[in-house]
Amino acid sequence: MTWRWRYENAHGGEVTDRPLPREVFPSQADAESWLGENWRDLLESGVEQVALLEEDRVEYAGMSLRPE
Repeated sequence: MTWRWRYENAHGGEVTDRPLPREVFPSQADAESWLGENWRDLLESGVEQVALLEEDRVEYAGMSLRPE
C-alpha cells in the first residue's frame, strides 16, 4: 500500500494548476512526517488544506495548513 497527500484549496477542491510535490510514501507515519517538514512551503504555494490517501481510500481530509 502507498500513501500520498491530495492538496486542496479552502473549499476542498484539488489544487492541480501548479507544480507541487507528488511524493508517495510506504507508510502513514512517513507521509505525516513529510508533511510536518513541508507544510509551510505548501501553504506558500497556495495549498490551504490536505487530505491523506491510502491508495484511493481517504484516511482523513480537510486538514488545514494554517496555524491556529
